Amino acid sequence: MKVWGTLSLTLILLTGCSTVPRTFIPEQPIPPEEFTHGVFNKALHDHVSEGVVNYPAIAKDSRFALYVNQLNRVDPNALPTRNHRLAFWINAYNAFAIKGILDGYSPRTKFGQYRYFISREYRVGGETLNLYDLERKLLIPDFREPRIHFAIVCASQSCPQLRSQTYTPEMLNQQLEDSARRFMNDSTRNRFDRERKIAYLSKIFDWFRDDFVAHSGSLTHYVKQYVHDPVLARELEKETYTVEFLDYDWSLNGIPLSETPSY
Repeated sequence: MKVWGTLSLTLILLTGCSTVPRTFIPEQPIPPEEFTHGVFNKALHDHVSEGVVNYPAIAKDSRFALYVNQLNRVDPNALPTRNHRLAFWINAYNAFAIKGILDGYSPRTKFGQYRYFISREYRVGGETLNLYDLERKLLIPDFREPRIHFAIVCASQSCPQLRSQTYTPEMLNQQLEDSARRFMNDSTRNRFDRERKIAYLSKIFDWFRDDFVAHSGSLTHYVKQYVHDPVLARELEKETYTVEFLDYDWSLNGIPLSETPSY
């Protein structure tokens, strides 16, 4: 999902000249009205449970391989609505993040993050792009939707949990709201010291601070929309909390390929 401050300046500079394709000319194109995320949805349903990804099972699932291949046969720009395009790119990101793990990449180390997010490229609509550019140069600037950060999943423990179904244009707003609330109220990712008035937030809020502040004016104003506790929400509204950021756990969010599947 993310390559941020943990990478050296040299690695970040290497991405400066990369570009995101803006036009797509797929071979053997699938008509936009016929394309669906159905096979990926079935694979997620069968192999993801409470955010735990069964990578050995997905590696053997022909439906996942079919979906990744189908992404290269779609012109995303031809999809009919903004919701169709946003759902497409979120699902594509999550599929490619899984594919990276299946191909032997991992974001656990700094060099691994460079290989996983930047050097590994994927095919969409006859063009190539990497995870870093998909997130930083396409999803964020094109859609200006902070909830994206709770929907795309980079195969790591501190990422949002991967849903057991794909995002769909018809249910996109509800799914993004649900993902934001789940992430915000997960004490392994965000927690609050009520006595000391400290909000310990995911590093995602640090890396993408500008997106959240642009939306709500401050991090605590953004966060208060999604916390379940109404008293805590009122406290965050008053901005009496200081913010500190939790360390990010880059370990795998599921069963590694070397282990026998357990479900």
